Amino acid sequence: MELWPLQASLENPRDSDQPLSTSHRSSSVNGTREPDSVTFFIIQGLSSLGDRQMIPFVILLLGYIIILGGNSIIIFVTLTDPKINSPMYFFLANLSFVDMVYTTNTIPKMLAGFLSDVSIISIQGCFVQMFFFVQQSTTGHSILTVMAYDRYTAICKPLHYTSIMTRNVRLLLIAGAWGFGIFIILPVTILAVRRSYCRPNVLKHGWCDPASVRQLACGDISFDNIVSLCFATVSLLIPGLLILTSYILIGISISKMGVAQRLKAFRTCGAHLTAVSISFTSASFVYISYRVGNFSPEVRIIVAVLYAALTPFLNPVIYSLRNKELQESIRRTLVRFRSATVSATKNVSTVS
Repeated sequence: MELWPLQASLENPRDSDQPLSTSHRSSSVNGTREPDSVTFFIIQGLSSLGDRQMIPFVILLLGYIIILGGNSIIIFVTLTDPKINSPMYFFLANLSFVDMVYTTNTIPKMLAGFLSDVSIISIQGCFVQMFFFVQQSTTGHSILTVMAYDRYTAICKPLHYTSIMTRNVRLLLIAGAWGFGIFIILPVTILAVRRSYCRPNVLKHGWCDPASVRQLACGDISFDNIVSLCFATVSLLIPGLLILTSYILIGISISKMGVAQRLKAFRTCGAHLTAVSISFTSASFVYISYRVGNFSPEVRIIVAVLYAALTPFLNPVIYSLRNKELQESIRRTLVRFRSATVSATKNVSTVS
C-alpha cells in the first residue's frame, strides 16, 4: 500500500487538498481530475486540534460506553422480564439494537483515529461503513415511525390493539423499517462503488460520510449529488410525515377524552415524542451544516458526531426516566441479578 499523502496530511491537514507530488496527477490538462489508482482513504477527523484531541476522545469514549451500557440494559430487560412484553417494548428493544450497531459502525474507528498519527480505511471498508451508517440511521427513523403507529393504535383503537399488533405484524413492521433503510442507501452506494477516486485521498470527516466520499470522486458528480439529495429527502420526509399524521390523529382522539385519559395518553406518548424531536432536530442540523458553505470541516464533524451519538445516548435515558413500567422492570432485574450474585458467593464460600 502506497502512503504518498500521509506525511503531508499529518503536517498540515488543512492543506491536504493540494497535490503533493508531481508523480501523482490529480488534474489533467483541461482541469478535470484523473483516476490515480486510489485504494484507501485517509480520514482527517479532528486532527487539526493537535494535542487537544484527547478532550473529544475522552468525551466520545464515555458517551460510547454509556450508549452500549444503557441500550444493552433495555434489550436485556425487555427480553427477560415477562411483565413488559407489549409491542411497545419490542419496538424499543429493536431501536436500542439499531442505536448500538449505528454507533459501533463509526465511533470506534473515530476513537482509534484520535490515538494514531493517521487514520486509514480501505475503499471497500469505506463503502461498507458508509452503507451501514446511512442504513442504520434511516432504520432508526423508520422504527420511530413504527412506534408512532403503535401509539396511534393503542390510543385511537384500544379495543382492537391486541388483534392488530400481533407478533407477525410486529415482525413485518420491523422488516419494513430495515428494508426502507436498505432502499434509501443502496442507489447511493452503487453509484459510489462504480466511481473512480483521485488524489488527494483525504476525507474531511470523522468517518466515510457519503457527501465527503463523493468529493474525492473523479469526474462530474452532479448526478450523484441529485440522487443522494432525493433519497436523503425521502428518508426524512416519509417518516416525518407518517409520524406527524399519527400524532394529528392521536391529538384528535385525545381531544375527545376525559382529563384522566388525556394524562395517561400524554404519559404514553411523552418519551416517544421527545426521542422523535431530538432525532429529527439533530438530523436537520446536519443537513443544514452541509448546505451552508461557511461551516468549517471541524464544525461539520462535530455536528455529525453529535447527531450520531446524541440520540442513541439519550434514548435509554428518555425512556427510563419517563416510563415507570420500564423503571420498575430495571429495578426488578437489578434485584434478581444481586440475589443471584449473593447466592453464587454463598455457594462458593460453602464449597471452600
